[in-house]
Amino acid sequence: MKLVRYGQPGKEKPGLIDAEGKIRDLSAILPDLTPEYLNQKSLAKLARTRLSRLPLVRGRPRLGAPILQPGNFIGVGLNYVDHAKETKLPVPSEPVLFNKAPNCISGPNDPVVMPKNGTKLDWEVELAIIIGERAWHVSERAAMDHIAGFCLANDVSERAFQMEHGGQWMKGKCAPTFGPLGPWLVTPDEIPNVQRLNLWLDVNGERMQTGNTKTMIFGVKKLVSYISDFMVLEPGDVIITGTPPGVAMGRKPPRYLKPGDVVTLGADYLGEQSQEIIAWKRGL
Repeated sequence: MKLVRYGQPGKEKPGLIDAEGKIRDLSAILPDLTPEYLNQKSLAKLARTRLSRLPLVRGRPRLGAPILQPGNFIGVGLNYVDHAKETKLPVPSEPVLFNKAPNCISGPNDPVVMPKNGTKLDWEVELAIIIGERAWHVSERAAMDHIAGFCLANDVSERAFQMEHGGQWMKGKCAPTFGPLGPWLVTPDEIPNVQRLNLWLDVNGERMQTGNTKTMIFGVKKLVSYISDFMVLEPGDVIITGTPPGVAMGRKPPRYLKPGDVVTLGADYLGEQSQEIIAWKRGL
């Protein structure tokens, strides 16, 4: 299944993408795509739903993030060897983890706001994991049983905040709109091999990133198992799994985003996103 949330910010409704790529309204079945509806039992019930009985959503409504605000939004850093090298940081022997603020999540095509005093705004196309079942000390073998699905993510980063102000990376990872997710949550049965997904990202129509999840240092099962040894993962939690090479800070010279730029990204089975960069102003 491909599950979506559609409508204006704060007023999204749950939906399901049918075989023709159209949205079917799920409001009569569940109030929203909240954590309690991401477990295997609930997803199996949705999968048995006759789509022809669901109302067809007309037009092309805005899409929100495919999960209502999660409890945890966890990032994995330097998870592709070539990306670690381009940032001139050591290739990790264990996963590098950082936090993103859950309230930085935005819709896949919403604008990205360059924060006040931001100077080095960067992009990162990533595979995101959405947890469906509580995970605590989970083995790699059992890891997939705790995953509701996957989606596309852009780990937007302000590198000056992240690298030049001391302390933890989260300083450059948490501003509003720094977590575009979607367009949809794809259940695992829709993806033949999550470790064989092509990823790409363009800026103003120019290809910047091309990668494949087969080159991840730590795969999906390893990440879920590893993280669950340090914290309890709850339904709805999001894990973004790292980015392939081609980010702005790795270019020579660096080529950071500015207002007016348009970032477009996509991945096999996970759809596409597009965000315009806009300048911060009061009220945003």
